[in-house]
Amino acid sequence: MVEDFDAGWKTWPNLVTALRLAAIPIYVLILFTTNHRAIAAWMLGALGATDWIDGYLARRLHQTSTIGKIIDPTADRILVMTGLVSVALVHAVPWWFAGATLFRELVVSGLTIALAALGATRIDVLWWGKVSTFVLMTTFPTFLLTSNPHGAPLSTWQHDLRLATWVLGVVGLVMAYAVAVSYVGPARRALAAGRAGRVVE
Repeated sequence: MVEDFDAGWKTWPNLVTALRLAAIPIYVLILFTTNHRAIAAWMLGALGATDWIDGYLARRLHQTSTIGKIIDPTADRILVMTGLVSVALVHAVPWWFAGATLFRELVVSGLTIALAALGATRIDVLWWGKVSTFVLMTTFPTFLLTSNPHGAPLSTWQHDLRLATWVLGVVGLVMAYAVAVSYVGPARRALAAGRAGRVVE
């Protein structure tokens, strides 16, 4: 069996991941210490929209690395949780919505780690799972964009966009939980396959 090539830590994908991680404190600083909420919203949206770049570069440039496999998903989780909590803290979205989204992320992440620890084979990500994640990660920057510091009244465009965001957000949240349930079957099969592989070895 040929081992996967490890490009080490000095790679372009790892640099992109490091830059994304370094940008998170800047986003937090802008959000909580200035009134430039729109800048924070666009920055959060940009960070979420670029979460595919490091993985793409790793495959494209053949620079897959062990450390990259660790810090890339770690950066994604940190960004997601920071975004959810920070947007709720400035009252741009109700805590129940942020909490429901965060709970789903924690459960899925925990089960993924548990399955890996139990030796399960890899589970392919469902297309609807990617869609629901994209929808939810779009709604939080938009919720932030359609809110104002100190409870200032919303403009007409903010009000209209916020209503549309609520529709999109609720649909995304329901979809995310439905996708999580649909992973139960594949998870069982992956665990059984992993155990069977260990027995054969």
